[in-house]
Amino acid sequence: MYPLKFENLYYDKIWGGRDFSLFRDNLPDGDIGESWDVACHKNGTSIVANGELKGKRLDNLIGEMGDRLIGTSLSKEWFPLLIKLINAKDSLSVQVHPDDEYGKRVEGDMGKTEVWYVMDAKEGAYLVVGTKDNVSKEQFKRAIENGTLEKYMNKVYVKKGEVYFIKSGLIHAIGEGVTVAEIQQNSDTTYRVYDYNRGRELHIEKALDVVDLNLKCKKSNGLCVKEDGFEKTYLCLCKDFSLERYDIETEVNELSDKERFYVFTCVEGNGEIICDNRIEKIKKGDSVLIPASLGKYVLRGNMSLLKSYVPDINKVKKDILAIVEK
Repeated sequence: MYPLKFENLYYDKIWGGRDFSLFRDNLPDGDIGESWDVACHKNGTSIVANGELKGKRLDNLIGEMGDRLIGTSLSKEWFPLLIKLINAKDSLSVQVHPDDEYGKRVEGDMGKTEVWYVMDAKEGAYLVVGTKDNVSKEQFKRAIENGTLEKYMNKVYVKKGEVYFIKSGLIHAIGEGVTVAEIQQNSDTTYRVYDYNRGRELHIEKALDVVDLNLKCKKSNGLCVKEDGFEKTYLCLCKDFSLERYDIETEVNELSDKERFYVFTCVEGNGEIICDNRIEKIKKGDSVLIPASLGKYVLRGNMSLLKSYVPDINKVKKDILAIVEK
């Protein structure tokens, strides 16, 4: 096995733009809103773009490689993560996602909890994360019906490098002028409650079923650990995924985990991943999957990488506690 890169799966969106062209040279025509970069879903499945496995679909590769690719602790029946980039030239709909129980029962799909890393934000750009305090379900419903929902939205003005955890049930939206890296559960279920009168289907009743108006969301500051040649920041930890950022000045020596795969997404700079005398280049916007059986590898360059994976929560907590107790 070796570090796997995949073809970008691009999706034209009514709110999309062209900002991916600032760091990619393969953008198709249209208003491109999403790039699915590591995906194994009925609505989009990654195809290997490098090495001797080039052209293989990720789902078929999982079937062939099993534990060697995914890890011994993860199901081979359902790939757990979806890694994508989002470019909002215009505002996305105000929306909400179900939890796993509702998603599987009603949609035959997983629920969706996600985390956003702001790769770029124009001046005055914002995210919607939850509602203002003390908004009742009845107020919320009436506001949807009479078109006054915006006044209840909790808008947060954002800057590059900020992180926001979007739990299932939280009302949210990405505003105009924001590009994010999104790490999420492997699901494509979204319930729109307001769409700026663009004529697309809304999902009011389902949204009212799943919304939790008590949920709040604040910027994640994380826990930063300074090491020789790099900094590592623990940004987000939940049952569905862990997110860490590596700010690398020289290099980092890493070891894969036989129980789980990792994905590294480059959000700034460029460099390379080295293992067994093999070198894979990585630059801003690239995602690379580290197979569970890879072994030792080196991250080298001047770059910032997001590391996402399905965690053993107790192990990660123990690692963090060991840092704090030093």
